[in-house]
Amino acid sequence: MIRLFVLALALTLGACASAPEQAAPAGPPDVRLTAGLPAPPQARLYAECISQAAETGSYVRERDGKTLRFTCTGATAKWFFDALGPWSAKAGSEYVADGTTWRFSKKLIRDSYGIDGCSRDAAEEHMCVVVLAVGEFIEALDYSIPKL
Repeated sequence: MIRLFVLALALTLGACASAPEQAAPAGPPDVRLTAGLPAPPQARLYAECISQAAETGSYVRERDGKTLRFTCTGATAKWFFDALGPWSAKAGSEYVADGTTWRFSKKLIRDSYGIDGCSRDAAEEHMCVVVLAVGEFIEALDYSIPKL
């Protein structure tokens, strides 16, 4: 009986996986923005860190090429690091290594790649990294930015 159920389930899931894709709707896509939700207070931490990184040129492409990594330091990073404290304690995403305390926005599985986080070293220097997923436009490496 169980084998029959598993077989029926496998056939059903297989049929869904191999079903043809739906045709694109006729006409142009709807480009209107959908209504947004109010940003939570911690969104300001991200905005300030990205802003500082943009002003200081402290951003790079991640190794996957489709994300950008923004790095902020000093008072902005300390503010973010302190705000992550209660969250990291609850989520189990605070780590100490080589005299540096790391706090991440989620628990690490293998490594910190692609995860936002902040650190405080033994000299009380703070640093935060915000990772932003971006579209394929970032892959156009021969692109030059027009002047403002």
